[in-house]
Amino acid sequence: MSKSNCSRPHVVIVGCGFGGLAATRALADVDVDITIIDRVNHHTFQPLLYQVATAGLNPSDIAQPIRNIVRKQANARVLLDEVVGVDLDAKTVTSKSDTLGYDYLVLATGATHSYFGNDAWAPLAPGLKTIDDALDIRRRILLAFERAEATDDPAERIRLMTFVIVGAGPTGVELAGAVKEIATKTLRRDFRSIDTSTSRVVLVEAAPRVLGTFPPKLSASAERQLVKLGIEVVTSTPVTDIDAHGVTTENGSISAATVLWGAGVAASPIGREVTTETDRAGRVPVTAELTVDDHPNVFVIGDLAAARSHGEPVPGVAPAAQQGGRHAARCIEADLAGATRPTFVSIDGTSPAAATRRPLVEVATSKWSPNAGTGRGDAVSDSGPAASITARAADIRSAQLWKRRSGAFSSAFPTTASNLAGSSGRTEVSRGGSSDRCA
Repeated sequence: MSKSNCSRPHVVIVGCGFGGLAATRALADVDVDITIIDRVNHHTFQPLLYQVATAGLNPSDIAQPIRNIVRKQANARVLLDEVVGVDLDAKTVTSKSDTLGYDYLVLATGATHSYFGNDAWAPLAPGLKTIDDALDIRRRILLAFERAEATDDPAERIRLMTFVIVGAGPTGVELAGAVKEIATKTLRRDFRSIDTSTSRVVLVEAAPRVLGTFPPKLSASAERQLVKLGIEVVTSTPVTDIDAHGVTTENGSISAATVLWGAGVAASPIGREVTTETDRAGRVPVTAELTVDDHPNVFVIGDLAAARSHGEPVPGVAPAAQQGGRHAARCIEADLAGATRPTFVSIDGTSPAAATRRPLVEVATSKWSPNAGTGRGDAVSDSGPAASITARAADIRSAQLWKRRSGAFSSAFPTTASNLAGSSGRTEVSRGGSSDRCA
């Protein structure tokens, strides 16, 4: 069994997304040894994944190698591996290649797609959680236009130029807007036999309104913006089947060559290793200190935690994950100093009404500002094309600031633990960008 090299407390951080990275950074000057375990070798600026999916940005624009980010942090090391088990009594984590002991454990493995028991839909309707997902979606969108250009069958051309997005949460709304923009602006002059601006983009939602976690006024504003863009918004319409021909709903079928999934997420399955009492989404109930009951040395943060603050659920957004990571570090530091641990309190900007996941959502709901969703500054009211351009530019600036703060400027593609094991279907390069979730 591997252990830390020194007698100092050993902190194992599983997952290097926003929460895991924040915990690592916050422990930089604490007298501990840190082992970061992630099944990919890079951290991703997830708010811009949809831009990679729709060919607006390159993967290297939003992803950086973990080793490069923490290269100056002497008390941290990185392992490219996948955790498959946790023994709370023995205080060990088991990966595919080793078992490590810990004094403190921080689980920050995030969330993955949920198809509500219809896992056979996954190959037909990819979701958007990683850069691999984004590149798959990009390929499907661009190939659909290429095949539409090549066919002489009018019905098949219509099917190829129909894009269905299932789920009108933040990700679904973003994807719908970005796909429509590609069709009407980016590719409009690139083809000779087809007019991409006539592409049909359909956003299907089972609930009565889009962005259901937002206040009704903002939800209504978002729907108006989507319709103005030329997107068909279909609410109160559950999807009953997805196949190679398209989507079947309770109200009929939609013939489409490209179906994208934004309808649901589930917490990383590692949560079931520390409790049998996960919620419906697989999240782990945590104490006011973000720890597992009866195990004060095990922290669960980010999308994996069913946390509450001010009596309200803590939303699954980046600022909340970062705050959770820093809180776990403060608790560890308090223990080492013999002080009382703080109680976790989310700060302004992470409530469902105040926090948003994506800049186009912020524009659509007329609540965008350069600091929206970051907990810094107030939102401003704006809408329309100028706001969309401003929103995108500001978020790209945020990504550039993130890269500067991380101290990482390498440009490459992802390495994953499965790459090293010889799995196919992913690019094998030593450094650079893909997802940061679900170690």
